[in-house]
Amino acid sequence: MMMRMSSLFVRTLRDDPADAEVPSHRLLVRAGYIRRAAPGIYSWLPLGLRVLRRVEGIIREEMNGIGAQELSFPALLPREPYEASNRWTTYGNGIFRLQDRKGGDYLLGPTHEEMFTLAVKDMYASYKDLPVWLYQIQTKYRDEARPRAGVLRGREFIMKDSYSFDTTDEGLDRSYAAHRAAYIRVFDRLGFDYVIVKATSGAMGGSKSEEFLAKADVGEDTYVRCTACDYAANVEAVQVRTPAPSAYDDVPAAHAEQTPDTPTIQTLVDHLNEKYPRDDRPWAAGDTLKNVLVVLKHPDGTREPVAIGVPGDREVDQKRLEGQLEPTEVEPFGETEFAMHPSLVKGYIGPGALGEKSESGIRYLVDPRVVEGTRWVTGANIDGSHVVDLVVGRDFVPDGTIEAADVRDGDACPNCEEGALESARGIEMGHIFQLGRWFAEALELKVLDENGKLVTVTMGSYGIGVTRAVAAIAEGTLDELGLAWPREVAPADVHIIAAGKAPEIFAAAEKIASDLDAAGVQVLYDDRAGKVSPGVKFKDAELIGVPTIVVVGRDLAESGTVELKDRRSGEKENVAADQVVDHLVSLVRS
Repeated sequence: MMMRMSSLFVRTLRDDPADAEVPSHRLLVRAGYIRRAAPGIYSWLPLGLRVLRRVEGIIREEMNGIGAQELSFPALLPREPYEASNRWTTYGNGIFRLQDRKGGDYLLGPTHEEMFTLAVKDMYASYKDLPVWLYQIQTKYRDEARPRAGVLRGREFIMKDSYSFDTTDEGLDRSYAAHRAAYIRVFDRLGFDYVIVKATSGAMGGSKSEEFLAKADVGEDTYVRCTACDYAANVEAVQVRTPAPSAYDDVPAAHAEQTPDTPTIQTLVDHLNEKYPRDDRPWAAGDTLKNVLVVLKHPDGTREPVAIGVPGDREVDQKRLEGQLEPTEVEPFGETEFAMHPSLVKGYIGPGALGEKSESGIRYLVDPRVVEGTRWVTGANIDGSHVVDLVVGRDFVPDGTIEAADVRDGDACPNCEEGALESARGIEMGHIFQLGRWFAEALELKVLDENGKLVTVTMGSYGIGVTRAVAAIAEGTLDELGLAWPREVAPADVHIIAAGKAPEIFAAAEKIASDLDAAGVQVLYDDRAGKVSPGVKFKDAELIGVPTIVVVGRDLAESGTVELKDRRSGEKENVAADQVVDHLVSLVRS
């Protein structure tokens, strides 16, 4: 059905909305695709809804193509299944909880593993029924602490989530591979540059996890790629190459020294090189051990102080730390916590005051590079002093390791000997991972195998952010003039402009629009007359971003032609008015 600008429910804006942070957000609002209803909540207007539905259509085609079956669960969900999986608690403040008039507890679905699992449990009981792949495209709700960037990170959003159910790990591998191939086809069709990276599974649990990231400078995710091999990973999933333990027989005994006027790592290093030089080489920032205190707020409300030890030339990456601990929240260690632990000397905290067996009782986790035999300078737990030549394994033993130090360009690749890591930013568009048997065990999903024995089903989970795909496509294809959609997702194939006041111009434009519509080409026709000038129509067309713009104007009378402009490349050509319909039909179908 042809859309007419004279009656289309749209209002384009010349100025950027005040709350817009990224280009796609600004242009989707200005071009009349979305409108803000509340922080992180947006209405989809007719143009935006058409793009959204086309993205959904591509996803459906590819999911149906591998034999997955679509269903739809409610968004309003009962508490009981989430209690069984413990996610009523572990989701913490991340979900919307509510009660009905009788006091029953419900939540707005943030994700639907429990419902998929229970549906299969209710209907299937034999290995002969499996594998089965189920999916839905449905609205989700998460109480984002910092909704931002328009529909890139919202509180209400549409997601495609699918799940595979198999009886064996080999079957899960096949299901995972089929979904991975389908995702590659989906993102190829959506028309933006993306990269597949190793990822963590977060609160979902499971193993073998990969993310599909749209390359974008405004992306919230940082990923790294190796300069020599095919290694790529979200920084949260990077595993530092752990050095081998080293001998320490010739390392001097640990000794505490006065280190006055050393408020920074660099001033400490300078002081060490002046007063306590090493025999083999100068001290460097990486020889110091920085101990950062945080408080973990667990989903059940309990609070736990933890110390993180990282080399002094590194910082603790908050997002990386949170990724290792999700769904536990990480909060600063404040004055109240220091008052509760008088054995800690602020600014000079060292391993001697840390560890579950220490006086403080604070769990001490260190970077994987802090291995047995390594030699460090760190706090002496005495005001104004550091301990020198403190050796792991000889002088202290941490409670465990954690991947929390920042990852930097030039770091060694964890996968090969030759390469170094380089970083870039992206938008998470899809996440696939092997859940394994966790949810099936929690909800008792078992089937009879070939021998009549009950076995626990193993699951895979596969998600695509549908609403954020619209923003990611926009972000990857827009230019200084406005949006510039790929044809597969554009709200229309052709944007026709009647540029002039003469009746014959409008008559010719109307005929071209009607003939294209009859041929199955999706048309947006700017039929506005009166005070709407051609200049306004041209700016609106560039802002809205339909891939082919057709201008019916003065060329019609002068040469019997109309102008065709490719919105993305800017290339123009003139085509005879009586041939333009066939030309456009061929262009669109090719």
